[in-house]
Amino acid sequence: MSAVQQVTVLGATGSIGLSTLDVIARHPERYSVFALTGFSRLAELQVLCVQHRPRYAVVPDDASALELQSNLRAAGLATEVLVGEAGLCAVSADAAVDCVMAAIVGAAGLKPTLAAVRAGKKVLLANKEALVMSGALFMQAVKQSGAVLLPIDSEHNAIFQCLPGDYARGLQTVGVRRVLLTASGGPFRETPLADLECVTPEQACAHPNWSMGRKISVDSASMMNKGLESIEACWLFDARPEQIEVVIHRQSVIHSLVDYIDGSVLAQLGNPDMRTPIAHALAWPERIDSGVSPLDLFAVGRLDFERPDEQRFPCLRLAREAAQAGGSAPAMLNAANEVAVEAFLQRRIRFVDIARMIESVLNAQPVQAVEALDAVFAADARARELAGQWLAGR
Repeated sequence: MSAVQQVTVLGATGSIGLSTLDVIARHPERYSVFALTGFSRLAELQVLCVQHRPRYAVVPDDASALELQSNLRAAGLATEVLVGEAGLCAVSADAAVDCVMAAIVGAAGLKPTLAAVRAGKKVLLANKEALVMSGALFMQAVKQSGAVLLPIDSEHNAIFQCLPGDYARGLQTVGVRRVLLTASGGPFRETPLADLECVTPEQACAHPNWSMGRKISVDSASMMNKGLESIEACWLFDARPEQIEVVIHRQSVIHSLVDYIDGSVLAQLGNPDMRTPIAHALAWPERIDSGVSPLDLFAVGRLDFERPDEQRFPCLRLAREAAQAGGSAPAMLNAANEVAVEAFLQRRIRFVDIARMIESVLNAQPVQAVEALDAVFAADARARELAGQWLAGR
């Protein structure tokens, strides 16, 4: 690697992307922005380009590219604007890039993240859907290319920090009994079940502890995010679904725990700020300042834990069943959830219909083997088709 690491930020205008750029800006002697990508917040992407002066920017279509390119030239920047999925893959795999922050939400992040992996980059994985959709294929590509894969989700980063360095030998081999994945429980942890029928997108997006985008906020409210994270943890740490246990911890101070066979339980704690796992992964195996204030345990005062209620959070059960089924099931789960969440945000369905749509899609299609990336995208497309039919038939 060069003395100053060149970083591509996929999904630069989202909360993870902005937090990444904040950490990078604190360490100009260590990091430089190579490329920034954005999908819908193009005015914000332009501001970020002016601030960070990347070599490349990537936008979704030609019209957006022409406009951004013109504006950047007028501002005196030499940034070159690329277009679409090809542009995303190009800035992920470029020979000059040392590190890729994979923070594009949803299935759209899979191909550029895989491009970074296949090019042997240091990949900071904030796009859980990439592993959910194509876990075996993705991890095989990591091994073949020698890429360094570091988790960014606060829970998976916490697990990574609490595991021994040789955990790849097998969790049982290194004495791990189980992994405890913490969850805040979201905004509806104590809402009467009958009231869930009429909650609004605004209520679902009002997370009590974290500042996140609308899609992931809804996933948190339904706890589908924890279901997807459980599947991701299985692939990241070579764990079986039954070795992953979800624990509601409303303070979001303990980010996850690892339970060892000798009775030890190791936990990683910190203020709920994504700059901590981002800084950890950027500098790994070193440590750098993230800009996050120290944790004040006296101010926190107490730490509470409870089991999740799967009647309240049926998405947890659906994700566990998809993980156990394997094959095409996780990709279909993810695709159906993306359609359902978007429909809820558009007020086309109720919050409680999210799980109902997903379960209908999963029950409508037998699980298929997934031995190539084409099969992953076929499962994704089929799930979206079935979800569309469900919506049309309501």
